[in-house]
Amino acid sequence: MTATASPSGREVYRDLLVELMASDERLVCVDSDTGLFTGVDFGETAGRYVNVGIAEQNMMGIAAGLARSGRVPVVNTMATFAATRALESVKVDIALTRLPVRIAATHGGLAAGHLGPTHHSLEDLAVMRVLPNMTVVVPADAGQTRELFTAALDVDGPVYVRLGRGPTPDLPGDAPQVRLGEAQVLRRVPGAAAVLVACGPHPVLAALEAAAELESRGVGVTVLNMHTVKPLDVGALVSAARNARVVVTAEEHWGAGGLGSAVAEVLAEHAPVRVLRVTAADEFFPVAGSQRWLLARAGVDSARIVAAARRGLGCRD
Repeated sequence: MTATASPSGREVYRDLLVELMASDERLVCVDSDTGLFTGVDFGETAGRYVNVGIAEQNMMGIAAGLARSGRVPVVNTMATFAATRALESVKVDIALTRLPVRIAATHGGLAAGHLGPTHHSLEDLAVMRVLPNMTVVVPADAGQTRELFTAALDVDGPVYVRLGRGPTPDLPGDAPQVRLGEAQVLRRVPGAAAVLVACGPHPVLAALEAAAELESRGVGVTVLNMHTVKPLDVGALVSAARNARVVVTAEEHWGAGGLGSAVAEVLAEHAPVRVLRVTAADEFFPVAGSQRWLLARAGVDSARIVAAARRGLGCRD
């Protein structure tokens, strides 16, 4: 599949936030010295940019206080720090009280692969989706970042938005409009034998590549971009999977608790079907490397999605 490179999701989010702060005085950017906003001209809104330094737990508490005061704070930090280092503060200060804090978590998945395993974030979707009141969103490209982050500002309660680090390809230009809370149907085949459900830039593109390969072999495939991991679009998932023989999920995450787990939970209750999950191997990756290199090492790619679908369908080579 040929795809066009675009700005990174985190850059789109940064520029959008600065733009929105100029028109919405409730918005406050609370940063953790990430460097993303270095050199940014906030103009008259500069007083609403607060850099607390490398103090992620305190940052969540500050954001909660701002939310209690009628502000809409946007917390800017790396995914691994938001989901693990600051978890207690997120749980107790934000989720418990259903405060409108938006956590913009950059370097999600293996996007910070060059910094080694301490900065890999392959657990954050599981951690965040288990918290009551928390909405969890994973845009699949730069355009979706703008649309979904803007929509997230109107959500009643906290929102976790997982972003990457570097540029990622855009989805095909004919993709339907993205809407928070609704699965984006990228390919629809009535009565499809296989349904591919993915989230995040690289897994979604891998799912589309896998669908093309499977269809070249005579397998009808429906592809869902499940950008909103919580609340999951149960209706769209059940409708797509009801007559399928296998559902394959793909994500830049460990196997436990992420998108694949969420899909399996829903289908076990509403439309029992075999679910196979393409995820990062259940291990720490004690090496540094580019995101794409680490994804290949982790086993998250189109070839593995094709293999899982064919295995679920009982295909023989």
